[in-house]
Amino acid sequence: MGDAVRVFSTLALMGAIRGLAGQYEANSGVKMDVEFAPTLALLKRLDGGETADVLILTREALADLASKEQVAADSCVDLARSYVGLAVKAGARHPDILSVAALRETLLSARCVGYSRLGASGIYFAKLIEQMEIAPQINARAKVIQAGLTAELLPTDEAELAVQQISELKLVPGIEVVGPIPVELQPNPAVFSAGRMASSQKVEQADRLLKFLKSPEVAPALRESGLEP
Repeated sequence: MGDAVRVFSTLALMGAIRGLAGQYEANSGVKMDVEFAPTLALLKRLDGGETADVLILTREALADLASKEQVAADSCVDLARSYVGLAVKAGARHPDILSVAALRETLLSARCVGYSRLGASGIYFAKLIEQMEIAPQINARAKVIQAGLTAELLPTDEAELAVQQISELKLVPGIEVVGPIPVELQPNPAVFSAGRMASSQKVEQADRLLKFLKSPEVAPALRESGLEP
């Protein structure tokens, strides 16, 4: 068995990467040693001196690291596009979120909305409710977690609605994804990209993994997890 490739991955890719790790190890003989966290949390760890061989982050975060020569720019590849959605507890009524007006009414009438502080989806949602001029009403009864999976608040009834990337919502049992926030409110959906850290001592193994992650055979796993290749 070859040496492990250390990977720092944003939570949005957790479902897909977990499903692909065993397949990759069986085919390549190289283990994927993956740690998952929100992009901002991973960036803080990198700022603190931690390193990995491959990073899977938002496109913007990875491009910024490449501009600082912390990531090999020629290794960077876009993997998937992701939309932010809403979920409810399994068996609960699915509220109307098909239009901007319906979403606004659904959010205002919800007992409690759960979202994250550090994740890309949470940052987006905080800005969205500001733009919709309903932030004070929503935040007065929101459950805002520092990081992690917001849908975990649903089975315990800590929240009535959970907001996060659809791929992250789908990781939690006992919930149902209602659907994406209207696409007109998501003109620039999150794109997640991967690249090799310039400090990696496993260039060949890291580049081989990046080639695999960008290959057509990975696309079904991305779609199944709620992402668009």
